[in-house]
Amino acid sequence: MHTQRTNDTLRIPPILKTCLLLLVSMGLASCVANPNTHDAESAIDKADTTFLLVSAALVMLMTPALALFYGGLVRAKNVLSVAMHCFVALGVITAQWYLFGYSLAFGPSALRWGDYGFLGSLNWAGTRLVGLAPYPVYSATVPHRLFMIYQCMFAIITPALIAGAFAERMKFKAYLMFILLWTTLVYDPVAHWVWSEKGWLKQIGSLDFAGGTVVHMTSGITALVAALMIGPRRGFPRAAFLPHSLPFTLLGAGLLWFGWFGFNAGSALSSGSVAVAAFVATHCGAAAGAIAWLLYDWVTKEKPTALGIASGAVAGLVAITPASGYVGPLSAMAIGAIAGVVCAWAVTWRARRKIDDALDAFGVHGVGGTLGALLTGVFASSYINPAVGAHQGLIHGGVRLLGIQLIAIVVTTAYNLILSFLILKFVDKTIGLRVVEEDERIGLDLTQHGESAYSA
Repeated sequence: MHTQRTNDTLRIPPILKTCLLLLVSMGLASCVANPNTHDAESAIDKADTTFLLVSAALVMLMTPALALFYGGLVRAKNVLSVAMHCFVALGVITAQWYLFGYSLAFGPSALRWGDYGFLGSLNWAGTRLVGLAPYPVYSATVPHRLFMIYQCMFAIITPALIAGAFAERMKFKAYLMFILLWTTLVYDPVAHWVWSEKGWLKQIGSLDFAGGTVVHMTSGITALVAALMIGPRRGFPRAAFLPHSLPFTLLGAGLLWFGWFGFNAGSALSSGSVAVAAFVATHCGAAAGAIAWLLYDWVTKEKPTALGIASGAVAGLVAITPASGYVGPLSAMAIGAIAGVVCAWAVTWRARRKIDDALDAFGVHGVGGTLGALLTGVFASSYINPAVGAHQGLIHGGVRLLGIQLIAIVVTTAYNLILSFLILKFVDKTIGLRVVEEDERIGLDLTQHGESAYSA
């Protein structure tokens, strides 16, 4: 006869004990190192803090908006899997960012050559020394911790953008491993180069106001590598892979447009004239991109398409992102219009080359981000933002900035190609990237998650 022992105790696995102790020690260190004092409060501008809090919430909204945008473009049997790729990043990347990602991206440079920093240290791991007082280099009038969580929202959406490339065919566990490794080895170092106080690209004068290089180039280039490595969907290009809900995609595009105001204007980090300039430029760039892609479709397909106007708006938003705080409305419209046409052409080129970047993450984000970074070197003006300095854009008589932007593009592209290939190869060799053929035929909603978006 089996009897239950009454003196059993809860047994916690050693690895879990270690993780819990690490988290507790980080939390205690953070509390000790960052007391909430009246001195911190006196240095804070409440208007700027409110502005950045709202901006952070808007950027967070962009991730579920992306789930809608991408979800509408896939077949009904895969809509939940795509949404999961977006939503799970909110959890995984937040944890990564809090524990060590922010420290690698924005912490004091541990890997450096003279004044040129290449990677942050772990001094700020677990938000140690990231307190409620402003850190003047990054956030002179808002709490350092608010700057940290605002940047967290950027780190979250970036790997989610890549998911469009391998939609409908990647294992969920492979995706989890991939985004954790990729954010740590690609996003964090590039963010350090471009945005940290000693970042080497920042030191040579490269401009990226809100993430054209850091967010869109990195995700878009990686998307191309991923699409090539994981291979096309079964039946591609013979079978028609039609969007299951274009209204979802239009709604997602609209919410992305809305959230992008926090993405770009919020990057001013204060509610002043630069934020206004970025807000207006963002809207003008999106509008011009939407019109340009719509006209491109009208000419080439003889029909103005809903997918075209949604894609064009996003392409315009992507391209204006690095320039948004440095250009006026007319320049923003020019950048958006150029992006609408060039990105539309890139999507058709991708189709002709039979590359199955399922949701055109490369054509929109890779090409759009690269184009935006380049055009920043053409249109940036110190009249809009004194941070541009003496080296203005090409149309304002400057040449040096365009050359610096080209250096940033080439180096970021090369680094992304190499690291993304190595990360994807590692994931493939360890747990495999792709689902089996039968799972792909049934759909990833059921085979990966045991759920269906729509009842029969």
